[in-house]
Amino acid sequence: MNWQGWAEIALTLGLPFLLGWPMGVFISRVWNGERTWLDPVLRPAEKGFYAALGVRPEQSQSWAGYAAALLAFNAASFVLLYGILRLQGVLPLNPQGFGALSEPLAFNTAVSFVTNTNWQAYSGETTMSHFSQMAGLTVQNFLSAATGATVAAALARAFAGDRKNGLGNFWADLVRTTLWGLLPISIVVALLLAALGVPQTLQASAQAATLDGGAQTIPLFAAASQLAIKQLGINGGGVFGVNSAHPLEGPTPLANFVAAVSINVLGWAAFFAFGRTALAGRNLRAVAIAALVLLSAGAAALYWTETQAPPALVAAGAEASVNMEGKEVRFGAPASAVWAALTTGASNGSVNSMHSSYMPLGGGVQLFFMQLGEILPGGIGTGIGFMLMMAILAVFVAGLMVGRTPEYLGKKIEAREVQYAMLAVLVVPLSILGFSAVAAVLPVALESLANAGPHGLSEILYAYTSATANNGSAFAGLAADTPWWNTTLGLAMLMGRFPGIVIMLAVAGALAAKPKLAPSAGTLPTDNGLFVGLLIGVILILGGLQFFPTLALGPIVEHFQALSAVAGL
Repeated sequence: MNWQGWAEIALTLGLPFLLGWPMGVFISRVWNGERTWLDPVLRPAEKGFYAALGVRPEQSQSWAGYAAALLAFNAASFVLLYGILRLQGVLPLNPQGFGALSEPLAFNTAVSFVTNTNWQAYSGETTMSHFSQMAGLTVQNFLSAATGATVAAALARAFAGDRKNGLGNFWADLVRTTLWGLLPISIVVALLLAALGVPQTLQASAQAATLDGGAQTIPLFAAASQLAIKQLGINGGGVFGVNSAHPLEGPTPLANFVAAVSINVLGWAAFFAFGRTALAGRNLRAVAIAALVLLSAGAAALYWTETQAPPALVAAGAEASVNMEGKEVRFGAPASAVWAALTTGASNGSVNSMHSSYMPLGGGVQLFFMQLGEILPGGIGTGIGFMLMMAILAVFVAGLMVGRTPEYLGKKIEAREVQYAMLAVLVVPLSILGFSAVAAVLPVALESLANAGPHGLSEILYAYTSATANNGSAFAGLAADTPWWNTTLGLAMLMGRFPGIVIMLAVAGALAAKPKLAPSAGTLPTDNGLFVGLLIGVILILGGLQFFPTLALGPIVEHFQALSAVAGL
């Protein structure tokens, strides 16, 4: 560890937080239908989309109508993407001649990109054609991110409204977020990455001579454009199997830094956009600071643990001062540590290093971040949505403890909102523990593990945690392209995405119908340092209630394995 490493981590964490504020203001203006400098170019395109869809953007939808439109759109997206992957062999822009994906892999991949997870049970450069990458996966990188943003827009209107029945129009929010928010910044970042050496071509490959005189075929894709939106949309899922660890996705330290900053900038922008739209800027700054404190603490723990000598090498008498196994050697331990924190604190599986190669504490930090529900800052929109569920629980518990009125952002918090918030929080451990417990005792699942014992269990836990959290990063060692893993991980992704979204929209519907209350002497302040500490405490407690049962899963599995042996199964 040194001051340069700490400075690099601070810059990589702090810059997207600072850039998120002006971007959040812009996105809020888009959500509110206010005039922006892009209107002369984009308004005609927006009207064209509405005409094609038969949408009246001024028609506000109830929470149930909003949720139904969101689910229907994502179901159609899944069907279309699944069809592209199954018909890949006969579709154009396939210079490599790749055939169709198998049914289980196509199901897993379609679910993965529609849910903003981007888990990859395949290697992109040997599986996906240009058409599948651009017309299938990249399109979903935009639309899945925009879908999450619509949830934040609906919640913001719910808190800002006074006895309102509607949350806005899903189709309008989707189109505006994509056209005004995601598309322009993605073009800018894609051009920057291409200028820094990331390939952007429709050629199949390039031929290179190796140092020993041999020949090497290097796969090429339109990588810069997909890298831009996979990072900005907090997606992951690149054109190469190892994602951002591939030298063509991070050819220089500056390109790697641009990609790292891009991961979280729109996640933070959704925080600030919510605050401006809900007329609760000071309160949301407190929430954002709480998330930044937790993210910074995790990055610090990762940097500390990964700059220690690996115990196994010390025991063997080998000379080693830093754990560089599986790390991005070109950019050093600080870049790998902060990348791991960013990609697990956000809903992003863009792997820059192999997560299984981290020290136990480093792997534990990443598991813990994902099991919080991806709130640091999480996916675009869904991150602030889950954080608001935490805030609702915090003000309710604190109000009971100190005798203050449980209100948040001018809305009274009652039993229904608390019940909904707890349901949203409990979906994550239910999926992780349920799928992991079953997989840990089934031979069809265990056949895919590269390791037995505790490390094998970690592979299982990490896979279902990553899938449920819609993160998509891998612990390595798991051969996931099998019918069992493709199907169950796909189901875990669906559980981690849509039940939580529907619950948040139900909360929004309940809050929108309530009167907007002015703060009184009995209202618990939620815009100061005391609330920041309270929120951090609630997050750590709820996260611990999810994290520590996973640590106890090992003895439970051993017990069931022993019973199975006795029964002769």
